[in-house]
Amino acid sequence: MSSSSSSLKFVAGVDEVGRGPLAGPVVAAAVILDIARPIDGLADSKTLSARRREELSALIKTHSLCWALGRAEVEEIDRLNILQASLLAMQRAVMALAIQPELVLVDGNQAPKLVYPVTTIIRGDATEPSISAASILAKVVRDAEMCDLDELYPGYGFSLHKGYPTRAHIDALQKQGVSPVHRRSFGPVRQVLAASLAASS
Repeated sequence: MSSSSSSLKFVAGVDEVGRGPLAGPVVAAAVILDIARPIDGLADSKTLSARRREELSALIKTHSLCWALGRAEVEEIDRLNILQASLLAMQRAVMALAIQPELVLVDGNQAPKLVYPVTTIIRGDATEPSISAASILAKVVRDAEMCDLDELYPGYGFSLHKGYPTRAHIDALQKQGVSPVHRRSFGPVRQVLAASLAASS
């Protein structure tokens, strides 16, 4: 944390997970850590094993001053575009915090519209503990939801790739068609829809 923000007590870190997938929501989390109860091992969620993320998620929920989640659904992603939907999810997470932050640290270089002071930090999920904590919470929640969606919409492999555009996912999409949780504004999904429309005309 920078020297200018180190004297603040209520600093919220916020991050989102799920910009790249072809299916499912984008999920954001906001966390205000308790400086009196530091959590060892916080890091960018993508660098951690699933088991370690689960362990840290439990610690974050019990050791932080407060935390909250926000999300944007597939319909909002298709209507707004993924960047605006991601910013909306982050805004919702911050606004759901039980404690008003004195400063909000946002991963990346674009910030959601907030009534609080905001600082954007590129690669903040790897350097700022509160942003790392937010990225871990968001990823654990979204990964679990994609596993649930795998049961609702079997055959796509959501529990394995979490909706990201892997070869297996593209193949399943082309074979099975577009599910209700696929993002229709994303190129590979649009192509499948177009091919289906052409075949039926």
